[in-house]
Amino acid sequence: MLKALYDYAVREQLVLPPGYVRKSIRAYVSLAEDGTFLGILPGSEEKVPCPDIGSMANSGDKCNVLAVRRSILFPHDTEPAGSTKKSEREANAAKTAYFSQTMADAAKAEPCLTFCLHAMQDPGTSAAVLAELDRMKVRAGDVVSFMIDGQSILELPGVVRWWEQFRRQFAPDPGKERKVPCLITGRLTVPMKTVPPISGLSVVGGHARGDALICFDKDAFCSYGLKQAANAPVSEEAFAGVKAALDDLLVDAPILAGMKFVHWYDKPMEPEEDSLNRIFGVIPLEEDGGSDGDDTPSVNPHEARRQADALIGSVKTGRPVHELPNQYYILLLSGVNGRVMIRAYQQGNYHRLTENLRQWESDLALTNRAGTGLMKPAKLSARLIRLIARQNTDQKVFERLAKELAGLMPAIIQAILNDRPLPDAVISRALAYIRSQMFSSSEEEQTRKVPDPWACQWLKAWLCRLERTLYQKEELAVEYNANHPEPAYHCGALVAVYGAIQNAAMPEVNASLIDRYYASASQTPALVLGQLARMSNYHLAKLEGRKTYFANLRDQVACAIGNSIPTVLRPEQQAYFALGYYQMCAKLEQDRRARKAAAVAKANA
Repeated sequence: MLKALYDYAVREQLVLPPGYVRKSIRAYVSLAEDGTFLGILPGSEEKVPCPDIGSMANSGDKCNVLAVRRSILFPHDTEPAGSTKKSEREANAAKTAYFSQTMADAAKAEPCLTFCLHAMQDPGTSAAVLAELDRMKVRAGDVVSFMIDGQSILELPGVVRWWEQFRRQFAPDPGKERKVPCLITGRLTVPMKTVPPISGLSVVGGHARGDALICFDKDAFCSYGLKQAANAPVSEEAFAGVKAALDDLLVDAPILAGMKFVHWYDKPMEPEEDSLNRIFGVIPLEEDGGSDGDDTPSVNPHEARRQADALIGSVKTGRPVHELPNQYYILLLSGVNGRVMIRAYQQGNYHRLTENLRQWESDLALTNRAGTGLMKPAKLSARLIRLIARQNTDQKVFERLAKELAGLMPAIIQAILNDRPLPDAVISRALAYIRSQMFSSSEEEQTRKVPDPWACQWLKAWLCRLERTLYQKEELAVEYNANHPEPAYHCGALVAVYGAIQNAAMPEVNASLIDRYYASASQTPALVLGQLARMSNYHLAKLEGRKTYFANLRDQVACAIGNSIPTVLRPEQQAYFALGYYQMCAKLEQDRRARKAAAVAKANA
């Protein structure tokens, strides 16, 4: 894993010289060539290389140099009235003194740095800088540096030479330390005793200042009497590459159930051709509504699946031919107590991966509720919401995902990537979501009692994989399949027909038979279907124009069930029931629209 990250950093030219890390500088204190304060210049969004002393920057009396937090460079003198906390100056006094000391030392190599010291220590200039920082809303934790005559002090040649000499005090003495092979590169090296933290995990339980990927502060982490870095020796240069790679990959990595989904390939891949990003990528919050676009035209997922085949497609499209990757790498990461927690790691063949992702999209393929085409593609993040308890007003749904699905998420991703059966918890959670949704008091769902489409996609994918691996049954189709051998599937379809008959005969009824009987029919159909059949005869007698249509459809579905109606349905059969019900609802809506279109065409003829 570390070698793959290091290779990625080398390929993407992310590796910095030893002693540097990339940081986002929020603002620069701009000084003239004679030291006059000119104002505050905002930093760019692009991270810049900055000197870094590693984990020692978190100690009580040291900090990084040349570019540090505002609370160290220009702390406020006083706290608000009534504050019980230590003032910023008291909390950072040692760090501020250390920064001034190192700046004075650097000024010997680059004299213009004395202007920076003067700006920090002169009361008048310091007050002007503070006022301007406050006006620009630069926070205490934002990184700040200096510019002199329009040039960043980080780029001054004298400063660069000084830092190369100054940083040697933090490196081990090669003459006293024994060299060992680096775990990443294999070359002999004097290993780092501590490694710099990894940034980018603060949104998944990590610290804002970073989390340790390699640490040795517990006896359980030590072996054979070895201490600290001797247990996992890495060179400073190699780990700098690993850190640069993770810092880069974590920026755009999507969050899945409280974990960062990090992935990369052994060769460059265009974002629009990245199958993993298409399935696991970030979703806008508005996609969480649950609507699958009943009135939209058919969506063909096969077109999306061809995106990864750019090498083959370039012959037809005329696009430049580029070499496809051979290997993929996936990491699930979160932060726990200041450490990087690796929830899962996988690498494998890229071409096998694309086949497995195509199979996943095929397993999910399902008609929309209107029966007008396939459901719109959706990211995994949106689908995961259908695996937690349903709440009508849930403002913290993604926090709940992190708490409730953290243990299940790695198993789901492993199943998707390797074309394996999904965990049993998926079907139980999706069924629970549907049961809750079917009894919702929402006005829309009262008038259209149809199971949630995304929850049904979970059921279909779970059943398709079960059928392929165990039962060798005919796989579930995108639309209602009258020839499917599972009786529970047709039981669900028959209940949907009974509900449609009642709705056509008694559209203003307060409590439909679906409200009263769906739960019991989905678990004990043999006890319910007989009563529903008698009720349907009563409802059919009230119909006129569509009586024959509903009677024939009811009889066809009843014949598909066969002579033995299941007495009690297992969770697997309940999933078939829900899908049969959903797909029949889509068929009924499709037929209704076809009749309406035919009537309009006849009237216009």
